[in-house]
Amino acid sequence: MTAATCRATILDVSPAPRAERPISHVAVPEAVRGIAAGDAIEAVWRNQLGGLTFRVAAGTRRDRYVKWASHGTPEIDLVGEAARLQWIDGRAAVPAVLDCGADDDGAWLVTAAIAATSAVDPRWAAQPATAAAAIGTGLRRLHDALPVEECPFRWDIESRLGRVKERIASGEGPTEWFPEHRQLTIRRALERLGDRPPVDVPVVCHGDACAPNTLIDDDGHFVANVDFGHLGVADRWADLAVAAWSTAWNYGPGYETFVYDAYGVRAYPERISYYRLLWDLA
Repeated sequence: MTAATCRATILDVSPAPRAERPISHVAVPEAVRGIAAGDAIEAVWRNQLGGLTFRVAAGTRRDRYVKWASHGTPEIDLVGEAARLQWIDGRAAVPAVLDCGADDDGAWLVTAAIAATSAVDPRWAAQPATAAAAIGTGLRRLHDALPVEECPFRWDIESRLGRVKERIASGEGPTEWFPEHRQLTIRRALERLGDRPPVDVPVVCHGDACAPNTLIDDDGHFVANVDFGHLGVADRWADLAVAAWSTAWNYGPGYETFVYDAYGVRAYPERISYYRLLWDLA
């Protein structure tokens, strides 16, 4: 998934939510019907980029999720996500890839269901401190588990600045940015991004480490991470800054510190500010 997925909310606190649970009828793509092979299909997520997620055969041994995106949504690279999940190869708690493919209409990724709920489920939205701690715990486990030196994927500053320039060249600007950044001119924003903070600790980053992409068990403990379309090597603050930021969008203010405490770090304002701006613009 793209970074836009990180703006998904259950509470309506995000200034520009980009993803949400389906609230009206969703046409099931023919490829998804074929994958289901007669099993029940439930639309469980959509984003404004055009991506859809379906749950198939819920509550059975065949329980699985199917992510689908049309060919008109290049920002959603399901083939790339499948490659990243397969590279993880059991070293961290992530969904198992069951299938991946494409036809004339779009691409799909099928993963095994995990017995847990998203950190933005209404239950956890009502217990935000527990959810925020689970997000931090899960991020630390992911970063500790994956070997930087073996990772073939990048998500560092240099590899992301190209996307920033592409978006600006296409006409995007402050009106599309988060409120924290709308007072900046394009020139000033680029100047800030040019002033890079030194790398703290290089890790294999999730790439979209926000609340919707953390799964929690019934006791409030971290179980797994999902949505790895941008996994790659970067400074750990590229993940941490956005993971903590997403708690404000989903739960309201005051829960960022639970993410940092569970991860085992103190807030680093300069890096947090930089990576939030980079994430917003990229």
